[in-house]
Amino acid sequence: MSRFHIDPDIKKAETLPASFYANQAIFDELEEKVFRASWHWIGDLNLLPLSKSAHPFQLLDGYVAEPLVLVRDEQDKIHCMSNVCTHRGHLVVLNSGVQKQLTCMYHGRRFAFDGTFKAMPEFEEVEDFPRPCDNLHRFQVEKWNPFLFVGLEPTFDISDIIECMNERIGFLPLEQFQYRKDLSKDYLVNCHWALYCDNYLEGFHIPFVHSDLNEVLDYGSYTTEIYEYMNLQVGYAQSGEEVFELPKGHNDYGSTIGAYYFWVFPNMMFNFYPWGLSINIVKPIDMEKTKVSFLTYLFDETKLHSGAGALLDKVEREDEFVVEGVHQGLKSKYYQAGRFSPTREQGVHHFHRLLAQFLG
Repeated sequence: MSRFHIDPDIKKAETLPASFYANQAIFDELEEKVFRASWHWIGDLNLLPLSKSAHPFQLLDGYVAEPLVLVRDEQDKIHCMSNVCTHRGHLVVLNSGVQKQLTCMYHGRRFAFDGTFKAMPEFEEVEDFPRPCDNLHRFQVEKWNPFLFVGLEPTFDISDIIECMNERIGFLPLEQFQYRKDLSKDYLVNCHWALYCDNYLEGFHIPFVHSDLNEVLDYGSYTTEIYEYMNLQVGYAQSGEEVFELPKGHNDYGSTIGAYYFWVFPNMMFNFYPWGLSINIVKPIDMEKTKVSFLTYLFDETKLHSGAGALLDKVEREDEFVVEGVHQGLKSKYYQAGRFSPTREQGVHHFHRLLAQFLG
């Protein structure tokens, strides 16, 4: 298995080679070493509206495909656990909603709402039972206002990332943001998932690919800020466009900002506009196909169709066209790797360095 090195000096660095995107063994290794070692956005508190609510789901269905269940216990504490019974492996919770108790329908094994083993019929004669492994495996959960994150085996602390995001958008009343299913959509893109992230992580292509977006953003002022497992692209607005009303004391007070684009390693994007939030989750399917979920949380509907946050579907279609073109181009035997623009591709350089680091 070839390893990758991305020079920390962007002026000297080369991109990940074409072979990175075309090797099935590497694609499989990313599932174990990147996605299982990271955090994942899984929804908001509306998934668990009442005490004893449970919500079963598969994390990154088709790739990681780990069966999990979110539970709000009797004290309103939220847990995330394996949804696999510790007896014979059947799913424990089959449907979302309030549960009388967590009981596997196969042989009746029961668990407390925190996943602790409670009872099992016909096991009176079993020796050395129950053991800790008879509890449902628990995973780390982090809450950010209404939003929930889960880590299987996370190697970094998402609370540090949340703190950084709060420094910029903490003035927004996120608990008042309302999910709008009618404004949310899934896109299937014919490319490797990392290529989609590569494209997101730079504004370099905006003047060439997004004519409408380029008219509302001040490309010359567009900036990228790098953090350890996150980066932020700040979209400054052209004169007369919709901007955030920033409070005094804010880092960017006095600036005309039309968008904050947060990317969290490896596949989460939180795009804040004056009207609200578009969350984009990039979901690998195989080396040739990726699903991208656009999830809309609305705060001020009057601003929905103006500024940098307008025409999101058109911008997405334009992005799909170019990343699918790159995906096809990387199949060439005559392309090896590229170089980074030190002024415009800091985010892509950061992403490639993290991927190389996690692969070891």
